[in-house]
Amino acid sequence: MKKSNIRPFLLRQLQFEEVQKLVSWAAAEGWNPGPHDAEVFWKTDPMGFVGYFDDDELIAGGSIVSYDGLFGFMGFFIVKPEYRSKGIGKQLWLSRRDRLLSRLKPNASVGMDGVLAMQDFYRKGGFEVAFRDERYERKGESFSVHKNITSYSEKDLQKLQLMDSFCFGVPRTRFLHHWLQLPESRTFTFIQNQELKGYVLLRKAGTGYKIGPLFAESYPVAEALYQACLDAVPNESVFLDIPVTNPDAVKLVKNFQAVYVFECGRMYYGKPPELPIQKIFGITTFELG
Repeated sequence: MKKSNIRPFLLRQLQFEEVQKLVSWAAAEGWNPGPHDAEVFWKTDPMGFVGYFDDDELIAGGSIVSYDGLFGFMGFFIVKPEYRSKGIGKQLWLSRRDRLLSRLKPNASVGMDGVLAMQDFYRKGGFEVAFRDERYERKGESFSVHKNITSYSEKDLQKLQLMDSFCFGVPRTRFLHHWLQLPESRTFTFIQNQELKGYVLLRKAGTGYKIGPLFAESYPVAEALYQACLDAVPNESVFLDIPVTNPDAVKLVKNFQAVYVFECGRMYYGKPPELPIQKIFGITTFELG
């Protein structure tokens, strides 16, 4: 017997095992999450995941991550296939938005990456598109790595945190602590005259590898970091999500003949953060910003 559209479902905070289930659903949808993503996402904000339950069965969920109350991000919005087209997704999305806003400081904004088909719905919920994120894929291959490229060292953590805060819009110390320790990942820095000019993280995904973030002071720095990633995983698929409002990011994927995969719109509820978009060559994730 089909469940009624109006049946009240329990909304509650998710436990880690339930976040892992959301990640497995995302993999089934073709979102290509990494095998270690769930643990980092959870540790970033254990209160940042909620879902609907039919009795004890998780049927829909998503993230409502708060970065110390200064900024929020909504992602991982998934409804189990057999519960779709019943209004559950709309109810859950609105509940998540309101619950996240209640966790943030006054006037803090909320971000999300919305697929094209859902952007009109998100607009009705108060979000506006700030820019488009396009995903590109390219096979790794051997490159001559720039002399200023080194593997990340903890001695550069403070410099990296400062650059990351500037490019992301708010500090995300807890997230970075765990992100930089991801298994099956590589983090490269570009150091010139003892100054950090850019950094990139390459992590294992379900298929191939994902880059995120890729922050750089200039195109040559971004190109060198991208080459280091491609060189690290020859013949593997490497995915990069670029903000198309940065013309140098568009130039980067075109120059390396990367292939367009799909796109989302970075959307904000409230005032968008003032980002140095010219330094953002690859966003971190569609799930946590």
